[in-house]
Amino acid sequence: MKKEYLVYKLSEDVKDCTRIDTELFSKYDVKRGLRNEDGTGVLVGLTKIGNVVGYERIPGGGLKPIPGKLYYRGYDLEDIAGNILKEKRFGFEEVAYLMLSGKLPDKEELANFKELINENMPLEQKTKMNIIELEGTNIMNILARSVLEMYRFDPKADDTSRDNLVRQSIELISKFPTIIAYAYNMLRHATFGRSLHIRHPQENLSIAENFLYMLKHRYTELDARMLDLLLVLQAEHGGGNNSTFTVRVTSSTGTDTYSAIAAGIGSLKGPLHGGANLQAAAMFDHLKEAIHDWTNADEIDTYFTRMLNKEVYDRKGLIYGIGHAVYTISDPRALLLKDLAHALAKEKGREEEFAFLELLEERAIDTFYRVKNNGKTVSSNIDFFSGFIYELIGLPREIYTPLFAMARIVGWCAHRNEELNFEGKRIIRPAYKNVLDTVEYVPLAQR
Repeated sequence: MKKEYLVYKLSEDVKDCTRIDTELFSKYDVKRGLRNEDGTGVLVGLTKIGNVVGYERIPGGGLKPIPGKLYYRGYDLEDIAGNILKEKRFGFEEVAYLMLSGKLPDKEELANFKELINENMPLEQKTKMNIIELEGTNIMNILARSVLEMYRFDPKADDTSRDNLVRQSIELISKFPTIIAYAYNMLRHATFGRSLHIRHPQENLSIAENFLYMLKHRYTELDARMLDLLLVLQAEHGGGNNSTFTVRVTSSTGTDTYSAIAAGIGSLKGPLHGGANLQAAAMFDHLKEAIHDWTNADEIDTYFTRMLNKEVYDRKGLIYGIGHAVYTISDPRALLLKDLAHALAKEKGREEEFAFLELLEERAIDTFYRVKNNGKTVSSNIDFFSGFIYELIGLPREIYTPLFAMARIVGWCAHRNEELNFEGKRIIRPAYKNVLDTVEYVPLAQR
C-alpha cells in the first residue's frame, strides 16, 4: 500500500469516526462549546478579576439585551479608559498593577511598578539569539516558542509559590513587547531583506512607547497613546474567553507558568479568537475594492447579504467584526475605539475611509438582523475597529494578533495566579459523554 493512499484512507476513516449526530447533544443535555441553549456560557468557575456583561436575566426565564459593560477588578473599563484619555497619560501599567494586585496603585506604587517593568524589559543574550535563530513567518508561534525557552533561564521555573508567580508575571508582562518587536524585526530581515534592528528598551518610556521604539524607532505621541489604550482595552475579558480559560485549565494541573502561557498563546492565535482582528482587517481591504460607491447604503446592503448567504468573499457566511458571544447591544471596547479611530483618522487624513468603515458597521448590523431573522441583537466588536487603528499607527499586519497577546498577558497572569491560590482549587476536568457502543476485539489474524 502506497503511503499517499494510506494517508488518504486514514483521512476518510477520520471523517467517519468523528461524525457525531447533532441531535445527540440535546438528547444527553450536552452543552456544545460550553454554551447553554440561550447562548450564555456554562458556569464553570468563580473569579474576582474581570466581568463581561451583555445581557440581564428576566425573572421567569429569558434574557434581555443591555448595553455592554466590562469591569476590571470591579472598576468600569469606561471609567478607567476615560480617565486615562482625560489626563492624556499612559495607562497600561496601571491596569497591569490593578489586575495583579486587585487594587489601584497610588503615585508612588505606580512609579515603582513602572521602574520594575522597565528593569525587566531587556532580554538575556541567549533569548535574543534564540529569537534570531527561530525561523517562521508567524510571530505568534515564535512568541510561544520564546516563552517556552524562558523556562531554561528561570532557576525557579517550576516554583508555584505566590511570590514566584508574581515575579514571573512581571517578567512576562515586561518581556512580551521586546520579544514581539525583535521577532518582527527578524522576520522583516529574513523575509523582506530589510536591515535588522535590535533596539534596547529605554528606561524612561512606557510599555507602548518602548514597543514602538523597538519596532520602528519613530512614532508620534498620539500613536503611542492610541496603542496604550488598545492594550488597556484588551488586557482582560473574564475567565471564560478561550485563551484565558486555556491558561486556567492548564494552570490547574500545577504545571509551570511558561507552559500555561504558551498554551494561551496557541489558543489566542486561532481565527475565531485573537486572530479575528486579521480577518476583519482583510475584509475591510476587500470591501474597499468590492464596493464602488462608499456612500451607497444599498450597494453595501446587497454585498453584505451575499456575504451572509456565502456567495462572495470567503463564502463562510460571516461579517468579521460583527457579533459577540456575550455583548448584544454594544461592545464597550468598540465604542471607545470608534471615537479614537475617528480622531486618529482626522489627524492622518483618512476621514473618508473612517466614514466608510462607520457606514459598513451600520449596514452590517442591519443586514445581519434582516438576513438571519433570528431575533438576536448584534453589534460591532473590538475587532471591527482595532485593525484600522493599527494601520493608522503604521503597524504591520504580522503583529496584530501578537499585540493582542501583549495586552492579554496581563489577564492571563492574573487568572493563573487566582487559579493557583484560591481555596478549594481542583484540577479542571469536565466530562464527555461517550456515544459509541462497545464492540468485541478481533485478533489480527482474523481481520
